[in-house]
Amino acid sequence: MTGTILITGCSSGIGYDAAHGLAARGWRVFATCRQEADCARLRAEGLESFPLDYASTESINAALAKVLGLTGGTLDALYNNGAFACPGAVEDIPRDALRHVYETNLFGLHELTCAVIPVMRAQGHGRIINCSSVLGLVPMQWRGAYSSSKFALEGLTDTLRIEMRDTPLHIITLEPGPITSDIRKNSIPHFERFIDWRTSPRRAQYENNLLERLYKDSGPDRFELPASAVTKKLAHALESPRPRPRYYVTTPTYLMGFARRILPTRALDWLISRG
Repeated sequence: MTGTILITGCSSGIGYDAAHGLAARGWRVFATCRQEADCARLRAEGLESFPLDYASTESINAALAKVLGLTGGTLDALYNNGAFACPGAVEDIPRDALRHVYETNLFGLHELTCAVIPVMRAQGHGRIINCSSVLGLVPMQWRGAYSSSKFALEGLTDTLRIEMRDTPLHIITLEPGPITSDIRKNSIPHFERFIDWRTSPRRAQYENNLLERLYKDSGPDRFELPASAVTKKLAHALESPRPRPRYYVTTPTYLMGFARRILPTRALDWLISRG
């Protein structure tokens, strides 16, 4: 099966590879980005691209209206991929920072999903794939805002999947671990905007740990895979007659998924704290 798919967060990384990878497989891809400049670059590469900003209801409605106008009112699949991070110790994350992260990583994603569901109900089929993370399964130090948004996404997606059992819609979760992307680099402006680390009681830990990891490109993580590894699982979720409800990507996701099921909380905390 191939058809039409709307993908968010296509400027780089997972979304970028998914847009090109699915187009190569015969899908008609609507590759959206927050910024028009990124959309223009994708259009120059042969993709259909226009802005969609999860933080704006107007942008969500305009993008979906454009898609439906181009397809005659149908959409076979939605891949909710767009997200960003604001690193920092939980005690240093102000309310506005958490709200900023959730507007994109959860609230906007939810709004777009709810707008797409009636279209898929009317046409009698559809697949909604939400990109979560290994950090939606287990937390990690400095990533409280991002991890909590993905934990919330896990719960929302699982509930939607159960509620949609009486419909022809498939609700699917992708859970990548370390994937080559710009998420670290893209998180720096949010960190600098919201996190007052110099006055934090954890200042020494920022200086000895987070700052170097955030600002220094030290190359791939030990288990890091290219974004094409996610696209491969996405293609199965889209094209299999019986897609799985959940797809793990990368060794750490499999390990943490297993560890969460079998380890006591204290033991899991110790394992995660080892890095």
